[in-house]
Amino acid sequence: MADLLDWVSLSLVPGLGAAGMRRLVDFFDGPDRVLLASAKERSKVPGLRAEALLGLSNVDEVRCRGEQEIERLSGLGAQAISLEDQSYPSLLRQINGSPPVLYIRGRSELLESCCVAIVGSRAATTYGHRIAFSLARDLSARGVTVVSGLALGIDACAHAGALAASGATVAVLGCGLDVVYPQQNSGLYEQIQGAGVLVTEYPLGTRPEAFRFPARNRIIAGMSYGVVVVEAAKKSGSLITAEFALDEGRDVFAVPGQVDSFKSAGAHWLLQQGAKLVLSAADILEELHLCTGLQSGEKRGTGAEDEKNLALEPELLALLGKIEPYSMKRDALIADSGLSPGRVAEFLLLLELEGLVEMLPGDEVRRVGGESAERR
Repeated sequence: MADLLDWVSLSLVPGLGAAGMRRLVDFFDGPDRVLLASAKERSKVPGLRAEALLGLSNVDEVRCRGEQEIERLSGLGAQAISLEDQSYPSLLRQINGSPPVLYIRGRSELLESCCVAIVGSRAATTYGHRIAFSLARDLSARGVTVVSGLALGIDACAHAGALAASGATVAVLGCGLDVVYPQQNSGLYEQIQGAGVLVTEYPLGTRPEAFRFPARNRIIAGMSYGVVVVEAAKKSGSLITAEFALDEGRDVFAVPGQVDSFKSAGAHWLLQQGAKLVLSAADILEELHLCTGLQSGEKRGTGAEDEKNLALEPELLALLGKIEPYSMKRDALIADSGLSPGRVAEFLLLLELEGLVEMLPGDEVRRVGGESAERR
């Protein structure tokens, strides 16, 4: 087995990249032998850029950069792992184009846990935020590790939902571990490095350039048993992640949205192509027959169970049964219920505090918890 220093050193050669590094390692049967080879021998490897061959010309400098990188990682409380390392995610190792080296910061044991990715639009709607958060929370409560990309929108809500359940989450970055991107998620970054794990194939100091994110998406899909798409346009990074998952034989799930919303067009297209429909975390858990060791303790209650636990009086249950997931005017609810405005206001406050309804601008309300209550 090659030394970690050889893997890291080789990964830092300018112009080589993950694909070029794999060619060299496969050709010479190990990174240590790549570094021991002569310039003439390395030049025989097809598909290598001149810049990479030049960067390998001084092996002492190559190894020096590797030593410095490992030292800097250690100072950051981070580490590098190679394809040969036992802690390298076994699912990710199976994909085409698996990164030769991963840089990680946080709970490395999560890399071998039962992972499910939740991805979606950066410019998500309130609905998308809520669904991503609740799916991640409920999956995490059952021992599933939630994987996403630390982007704004759906990604951030997925990470936050997992953390809210005191669960585990993996953030796959399109930059170095010491670069927080986007800055708006700096607080989330700090939480994940403590309770979860940050993962990237890029060395320290690497900036978040646009071309890195599609490459990042293959890692999100590669280390997960399935990918859940919540709100995505027809042409989006989330669909790229789903395509990676399909190519590797992983499950793809999609959450339905409003039929005329372009932000759900990608999810609806996936459903038309055969993606599994997701209405709750239970739909995902049923497909995870490959995941063993999931927590079998008490399940998080569904919306219907929450209603029972509230010991609601019949009038309040009846009012809740008239509130739909789509927004409605308070005046219409008052007229339909036959209750006084004061009584409706009292009940709505209680239901909002219990997380069963959401008050919206324009004096509107909508249902947010579980299935519709039984009408009485």
